[in-house]
Amino acid sequence: MSNKYALCVGINQFKNYPAATLRGCVNDAEDMASLLKDLFGYRDGDILKLTDRQATKTRIMAALRKMVDGAQEGRYASLVFSFSSHGTQVPDLDEDESDKADEAFCPHDLAQAGPGWDRDHLIVDDELHALFARVPPEVRLEVYLDTCHSGTGLKGVDLLLDRKVRYLPPPSLAAFRDMERRLARGLGGKLFRDEAARPVLWAACRADQTSADAGIDGGWHGAFTYFFCRELRKAANGLSRAGLLKQVRQDLAAGQYSQVPQLECDAAARKGKPHT
Repeated sequence: MSNKYALCVGINQFKNYPAATLRGCVNDAEDMASLLKDLFGYRDGDILKLTDRQATKTRIMAALRKMVDGAQEGRYASLVFSFSSHGTQVPDLDEDESDKADEAFCPHDLAQAGPGWDRDHLIVDDELHALFARVPPEVRLEVYLDTCHSGTGLKGVDLLLDRKVRYLPPPSLAAFRDMERRLARGLGGKLFRDEAARPVLWAACRADQTSADAGIDGGWHGAFTYFFCRELRKAANGLSRAGLLKQVRQDLAAGQYSQVPQLECDAAARKGKPHT
């Protein structure tokens, strides 16, 4: 019996927002699943893929809870969560400072409530932190988020015909104006705010940037996920995480992408290899 488990999510289509359709997110989920099987010993039964209609908030969170419960029960020693979709932001409801924003991730059933997003149909970073904090320290959790964390990093090059940003602004002018005065801390500030939660976090861009849904080599992919998978296959897992990050950043810069991927983990994990 395998001691590995992965959840790979990719969402191109949004039930209530057809104009927000992306093209590379389902391919990202497929690419990550194939990489795990080809290089890291995952089997088909170790990987759950949720794409488009399957990838509602309820199903994603249920799958994550099942994954974490299995780790707590000693069934899993290695966990992977990859998520490719739109990112957005919402007001931070649990901090003393009123000028903060939470990062959030868009499932297939994304919906509006009043002027803002309906949190019953949106995954907020606080929810991920609460789950990841339950992962036992001896279990390795590696998280890949190929989404945008902010619309403020938009640059002209991101508007090329073969690219689309993976960011949805708040759904109304009132909500947008509210977010304009807030300052997001970025994902690391939430997922790493205590020592209990120490996943290895790969983010496709900085907190003030957008990530690209891009046409590359005849297909559509998340630019970060595409180059990450390509470099890891080329290296046959011979690169440390820090070395892999450097190479992927170079690939993106050479392709004229403005995003700068981030790796957040402890020093030992940076020197180690992915999924080890």
